Amino acid sequence: MNKRIKITISTLLTTIMMLTFIYVRPTLAAPTHEENQILQDSLSIVEIDHEIERISQEQQTLLHRQQELRSNLTVQQEQMTIQRKRAGSVLRSYYMGERDKLLSVVLGAKSIRQLLSLYDYYLLLISHDQDVLQEYESNYQSMRKTEQQVTQASMELETVKTNLLAQRKRIILLQSRVNDGVNASNDPDTLRKLIGEMTAYWENVGVYEVNKHFKALAQAMQDLPQFIQQQQGAMVTNGKVITISIREEDFNRFLKSENELFNHFNFTFAQDRIMVEGQQGTMKLRVEGHYTVENEPKNAILFHVDRLVFNGLELPDTTRNKLEKDFDLGFYPQQLISYVKATEVRTLAGMLEVKLELNFK
Repeated sequence: MNKRIKITISTLLTTIMMLTFIYVRPTLAAPTHEENQILQDSLSIVEIDHEIERISQEQQTLLHRQQELRSNLTVQQEQMTIQRKRAGSVLRSYYMGERDKLLSVVLGAKSIRQLLSLYDYYLLLISHDQDVLQEYESNYQSMRKTEQQVTQASMELETVKTNLLAQRKRIILLQSRVNDGVNASNDPDTLRKLIGEMTAYWENVGVYEVNKHFKALAQAMQDLPQFIQQQQGAMVTNGKVITISIREEDFNRFLKSENELFNHFNFTFAQDRIMVEGQQGTMKLRVEGHYTVENEPKNAILFHVDRLVFNGLELPDTTRNKLEKDFDLGFYPQQLISYVKATEVRTLAGMLEVKLELNFK
């Protein structure tokens, strides 16, 4: 009983905290361009700081992997020294004709019983020779693979280090710009408080809401192939080429039928870009992006987030990249027709077009 009461109280406290952040959301009464830029930079600092933390963890993981690989390589190299000698001994015996001499002894047996006995020994020796050589070849290939992995891990580690340094320089510049902007404002204390409130609102409400909407969109995209099949005239075949045309109003209707979250948002297809805009409660969200055809690791039409604006503040590329990584908003034509390959995707005013080609490979 006490446990149930504690759970109930904990749930109520969490709800109160969420409601508090929602209703005390900082409101900007016609902010100046400078104030808006300061708030946007402050939000970018928070997000880039998270990216630095993620990169630092990735760096430690890669460093640990590199150390493990180098340790494995050392052991393999020591084993190869021993196996190289064994393999060399086997090859020398063939080169010097020792196995031929043994075969002559077998063929010179004076009785069937002796012949069978010597022949069994000969086969056993030949089998052992083959095992030694095969083991050497296998371990040599394994060592070469480990060497390549060490090289790859070293390259990845250098890339991560470079990225980490770049993000740290970036955050220093942003922090300097924010500090200069705050100090130059007419009311630095109020602006600092506003920065704190906006940051808290983003981290406690904004991140959750944005992730929730992206997750809902990713889930809806899994049902898009079935929706296309149900739309009369959505697919037109011309020889080996299949053209899929999705109208803007049909796409919005599809999303609203998938999740009521999209009742407050509208998707717009324009020339070479897709825009999503809407408001739910105190959250205003605008997303701009585009689709591309990708062939690695498999053929797909993937969505790229070009802009992400939360309550009038544009978030940095690190946030956009993380959303792309965490939520798959792509379209996989093979889920529609198994033997096709996407070759082109484009957006026009009010229309999304995808071209597929028959692919029986």
